[in-house]
Amino acid sequence: MKTITIQTKNTTYQMGITDTGFLLHLYYGKKLNSECDMSYLLTYYDRGFSGNPYDAKDDRTFSMDVLPQEYPGYGNGDYRTTSINVQDINGVYGCDLRYCSHHFSDGKYSLPGMPAVYADISESQTLSVVLRDKASGIEVTLLYGILPAVDVITRAAIIKNIGTNEVILDKAYSGSLDFLNGNHDILHFHGRHGMERIMERNPVIHGVQSFGSKRGTSSHQHNPFVILAEKDTTEDYGNCYGMSLLYSGNFKCEIEKDQFNQTRIAMGILDEMFAYPLQPGETFETPEVAFIMSANGFTHLSHQYHELIRYHVCRGKYKIERRPVLINNWEATYFDFDGAKIVDIAKQASALGVEMLVLDDGWFGKRDSDNRGLGDWFVNEEKMGGPLAETVEKVNKLGMKFGLWIEPEMVSEDSDLYRAHSDWAFSIPGKKPVTSRNQFVLDFSRKEVVDHIVDQITKVIDSAHIEYIKMDMNRSICDVYSAVNGMQNYGKIMHQYVLGVYDFMERLLVRYPNILLEGCSGGGGRFDAGMLYYCPQIWCSDNTDAIERIKIQHGTSFGYPISTVGSHVSAVPNHQTGRTTKIKTRSTVAMAGSFGYELDLSLISEEEKQEVKHQILDYKKYWDLIHNGLYYRLHLPEEDRETAAWMFSSKDQTEGLLNVVTLDTHCNGPISYIKCKGLNENSQYIIEGKSQIYCGSALMSVGLPIPVMQGEYQALQLHFIEVK
Repeated sequence: MKTITIQTKNTTYQMGITDTGFLLHLYYGKKLNSECDMSYLLTYYDRGFSGNPYDAKDDRTFSMDVLPQEYPGYGNGDYRTTSINVQDINGVYGCDLRYCSHHFSDGKYSLPGMPAVYADISESQTLSVVLRDKASGIEVTLLYGILPAVDVITRAAIIKNIGTNEVILDKAYSGSLDFLNGNHDILHFHGRHGMERIMERNPVIHGVQSFGSKRGTSSHQHNPFVILAEKDTTEDYGNCYGMSLLYSGNFKCEIEKDQFNQTRIAMGILDEMFAYPLQPGETFETPEVAFIMSANGFTHLSHQYHELIRYHVCRGKYKIERRPVLINNWEATYFDFDGAKIVDIAKQASALGVEMLVLDDGWFGKRDSDNRGLGDWFVNEEKMGGPLAETVEKVNKLGMKFGLWIEPEMVSEDSDLYRAHSDWAFSIPGKKPVTSRNQFVLDFSRKEVVDHIVDQITKVIDSAHIEYIKMDMNRSICDVYSAVNGMQNYGKIMHQYVLGVYDFMERLLVRYPNILLEGCSGGGGRFDAGMLYYCPQIWCSDNTDAIERIKIQHGTSFGYPISTVGSHVSAVPNHQTGRTTKIKTRSTVAMAGSFGYELDLSLISEEEKQEVKHQILDYKKYWDLIHNGLYYRLHLPEEDRETAAWMFSSKDQTEGLLNVVTLDTHCNGPISYIKCKGLNENSQYIIEGKSQIYCGSALMSVGLPIPVMQGEYQALQLHFIEVK
C-alpha cells in the first residue's frame, strides 16, 4: 500500500492508497519515525452484511463499511457518517471517490471569500490530494495546510462538477478522522444566550452524537470547536484531538462509534436543508477546519490553539498591539443619552485612566428603543445635539479614542430602509415572518444589500475619528428566501449569506486597516475562529456577572486565546443576575480578556474610583503576561470547588500571575491549596510585595495555601517573580 505522510513537530498524520484507489486514513497521533508504515494496523475479515466493492472481486474481507477513510462518502458500501453526499439530476445518490494524484507545495493555501489559517511560505506547506468519481462527475481536491511548529493540520475540500449535468451536494463537510480503536470521550461547549461555551464531557456511545447550529450563526447553543479525548485524558496527561471550524454559520459535528467500536468524527457545514446545486464546471469550497493533536492533555492542546489563533488567524494592527482599556455606555445609559451625557461619561472615565469610549446602540436613525431604526445608519443629530464629529472631537480632546456599535445585518420594520426595500429582508412569500427583538434579517447573500449597508456605515465612520467598531447580531435567522436570481435554495442562500458577512467585514478592514473591529452576536452567539479572522476580539457574553463569567471564560479558554475574549467590569447589582460582587473580584475576572468597563462611574464610590485607577495600571503592567503568556486552568468550575483559579505564566517562566476567586464561604472551613503551573521547577520565586522565597517545584507539586477571605466572592491576584 502506498502511503502519504504529514509530519509536524510533535505529530504524524498518514494516509494509505489501496490498489483499487481508495484513500484510507491510517494514523493521526504522537510523532512516529518517518519510515513507519501504519497500514499494518488494518485488519481484514469477512464481516456480515458489510458489502464489498465490485473491483475487490471475490475478496469478502475488503469492505469500506469497516475500513478507515480519509473523506468518506455514501455510495461505496460505507454506511457510517459521511463527509460528502451527492445527488445526480435523476435524484440518485452515490459518490465513489478514488485517488488520482497528490502533491506537496510550499506555503499555506487560502480560500476565496472565506477565513483560513495563514502562515509565511517558510513555515507552512500545502498537501493537495485529488479524488474523482467519473460516474457521478465529481472531483474532490482535499487540501491539507501544514504548520509544523504549531502542530496544526488544516483541512478543506474543493468539490468540482466535472460532468455534463447539474449535481446537488447534499453534504460537504470540511474533514473527518477515523479511529480503529480506543475508548473516547467527546468534549463540546454548549450554552444559551448569557451562558455560552460551558464545557460538557460525555462518553462516545454506539450510534451517532451530533452538535451544531441551524440558527444561521454558529450560535450560543453549540460552538464549532470540539475535543475528542481518550478516557483517561486530563489537563496534563493523555491523547486528545481538537477540531475548530473556521465558519460562522450553520454547522454540524458528528461523532459515531460503529458496530466494531471504531470511532469517526466529522465536521462541516450543516447538511440539513443544504442541497447545494453545482452546474457543470462549477466548484464549491468548504470552509476550513483546524486539527491539533496533543499527547499531553488539554492544557497543551489549548496552548497550541491559542498560538494558532493569536498569530495565524487574527490579523491587523491589534493582532499584537495592546488594545485600549475602554468604557461602554450601554449598561450606564441604555437608550437614554445625548451627546452631553456621553462626553460626561468620557470625562469621568479619562480621569481614571480609561483610554476609549464606545457609544453603543441608539445613536442612529430614530432609535430610542429596540423596536425601530435598525437599517437607518445615519446619525441622529437631534439626539446627539449636533454632528457625531462634535462629540467625538470632545472625547478625543480628553485623550480618549472613540468607538461605535453597529448591527449591519438587521433591519427594523419601523425604519426608512424597510419601507423603501422590504424585499431586502428575509421573508417567505405568503407567510408572515418570524420576528425576534422586533427586527428582521437583511439578505446579505445579495451584493446590492451589502453594498448599501457598507456605503451607509462608511459615511458615518468617515464623518468622525472612529477607531473602534463593535459589530453585533441580535437574532437567529429563519424565513430564508431570496428574491434575486431565483435563489430560493436554503443551503445556498445561507452559505452565500455568511460569505456576505465576511465580505462586509473585509471591506471595512481594507478601508480602515487600523480600526479595532470587535465581533458580537448577543454576546457570544458567533464566537468562532472564522469571525476571529476579521475581529481580533469578540464580546464573550452579554452576561457580565463575574461569577457566571468564570464558567463562560473557562469553557472559552479550551479553544480560544485570552486575547480574543471581550470582558468588562460591570455594574452591581449585576444587570443580568442581580448578584453583587466587589469591584476587585469583577476586575480579576475581566482581566482574563480584553479589559474594559460597562457601568455608570458617577454611581461608584471614591474608594472604588481609586481602585479603578489601580486596576487599569495593573492591567497595563500585566498585559504582556496575560495576552502573550500561557494560560492554565487550575481549580475547575465543573469540579464544584470552593474556589476557582487560573494562572498566566510567561513563556520563559520568569513570572506568573495567579488569580483566585472564592465561590463558597464556610465557618471554620478547610484551607484551600492551589498548585501553580507554568513555573520553572528549578527556580525560586517571590510574590510581588512579599519577602518570602518559594521553590518553583514546591509551588507546582504541593501548592500554595490560600488565605481565608471573609465574605462572598472574594478575589486574590498574586504576581510571582523569579529570583535571579
